[in-house]
Amino acid sequence: MKKLDLIKLDKGYYTANSSPKLMVPRKYRYLMVGGISSPEAPVFSQSITALYAVAYAIKFHYKSIDLDFVVPKMEGQWWVTGELPFEETPREQWNWNIMIPMPDYVSEDIFQQMRSVSYKKKQLAQVLKVEFSVLNEGSSVQILHLGSYQEEKASIDKIMSFLGQEGLEIAGYHHEIYLTDPTRTPEHKLKTIIRYPVTNKK
Repeated sequence: MKKLDLIKLDKGYYTANSSPKLMVPRKYRYLMVGGISSPEAPVFSQSITALYAVAYAIKFHYKSIDLDFVVPKMEGQWWVTGELPFEETPREQWNWNIMIPMPDYVSEDIFQQMRSVSYKKKQLAQVLKVEFSVLNEGSSVQILHLGSYQEEKASIDKIMSFLGQEGLEIAGYHHEIYLTDPTRTPEHKLKTIIRYPVTNKK
């Protein structure tokens, strides 16, 4: 039985290089869970555990009916709501939304059932906060960042310069796609797609 692999199927979504590029990502429904905290806070790691618990419950349900798929890479949106810029805002005040896209055939019904199954197994409150929602960012600019998450500024500066040249402005949240696992990959080898929804300047 062949598994559906979105990473191989949708290369435009999962491929970027070291120069900014304008693209339009495909619209997906995502498992999502959000909060406000630093990435080091227990609630953040619990949310990742909850997200993957639901994702794998859904995967194994569909595997049982010959519709197996590879669980895609985790993604995250990050933003702040105060007057300070992101890099000056205390980490415990960061807003985040972590998510995993799902194949088109995953239904709301099965999501609800598998979230309940996951909660019974894990008894983790964050499981019940996982949602299943469409994210449609439209035209976006993206770049591949190599290295530590703390050293993204140079890559983001390239995006900002590109936006100025192209007459574009940011129209959504900072979006990251984690191509490598930070628990298994040395910092200098981490690969992250950084993406921003954009629109033409008025």
